[in-house]
Amino acid sequence: MSKRPLEIAVMGAGLIGKRHIEGVLSEPRTALAAIIDPSPAARDEARENGLPWFASLAEALANSRPDGVIVATPNQLHVANADDVVAAGIPVLIEKPVADDARAAAGLVSRAEQAGVPILVGHHRRHNPIIRQAKHLIDSGRLGRIRSVHGSFWVAKPDDYFEVTWRREPGAGPIFINLIHDVDLFRHLFGEVESVHAMESNAARCHAVEDTAVVLLRFESGALATLSASDAVPSPWSWERTSGENPGFPREDQFCYQIGGTEGALAIPDLTLWTNAGRPDWRQKLIEERLPVTPADPLTLQLQHFCDVIEGTAAPLVSGREGLATLEVIEAIKASAGTGRTIFLKGKSHD
Repeated sequence: MSKRPLEIAVMGAGLIGKRHIEGVLSEPRTALAAIIDPSPAARDEARENGLPWFASLAEALANSRPDGVIVATPNQLHVANADDVVAAGIPVLIEKPVADDARAAAGLVSRAEQAGVPILVGHHRRHNPIIRQAKHLIDSGRLGRIRSVHGSFWVAKPDDYFEVTWRREPGAGPIFINLIHDVDLFRHLFGEVESVHAMESNAARCHAVEDTAVVLLRFESGALATLSASDAVPSPWSWERTSGENPGFPREDQFCYQIGGTEGALAIPDLTLWTNAGRPDWRQKLIEERLPVTPADPLTLQLQHFCDVIEGTAAPLVSGREGLATLEVIEAIKASAGTGRTIFLKGKSHD
């Protein structure tokens, strides 16, 4: 006898919320329990499409109890919304970042742990088959010991992007909005960050928030990494334009990450591997190899994983503590850029 679909509610019907709603509707393992969003626009759109709508979680729970809830509301509402879900004892998937500051995130994670309610944080790129293949290669030791890594996020956000006021204010620049993805992948692939040193500039637009940043990372393993970010540079070098993950961005045949180990080097997302035939030697010709990968939508894979978490057959790939640890690195980057000092991370919050 087949299982009934898991009833999933989505809080927040903005851009990412709509993608989650579409995912829940198209996934055979799930059914849409509710769209929860107090805005008239969300109400009208839901009713036009014959979808269940409620203004609040309390109203939705009075109607029926979902098996899981996806929180896709604005960042500053994540903790309050997720707290309500946790208090109801329902597994929750929270869009990244888990909160708008690490202290609030730590409180939420602690309360969920005490209640025994699983949190999955929506750093969906970890679910991408490209990253899974890269993680497998690194963990296999084929690259040797990772020594040096570089990542680029160079894009040109158009002027109309900044017509929304909050996008010109602190907290809305490429460090918090975009580099948080790259930092999370770097932690996933290379381990915990020991210290950061960063610089930022707002010279391109003179807004109250940075448009360009350069970050140095030292990992506990001794590996060193640089991250270069700008939302004022037209270029092909970003995850968005190279991975093919989001059809809203034209795809370029380039890479955005370079990973160097003592036995070889890897480019991501094209998964080109460079090694020597024998012992590493800069005088010898390198062998170029393209690793195979089967593309798949990471948001779909993340939703399927959330189903496994709800059913108790899997632990969250990106737990609340994992999301918190990534957020702590981002806050350290901002602190370093603001003070000019190297920031050392202490008291790791990861599992």
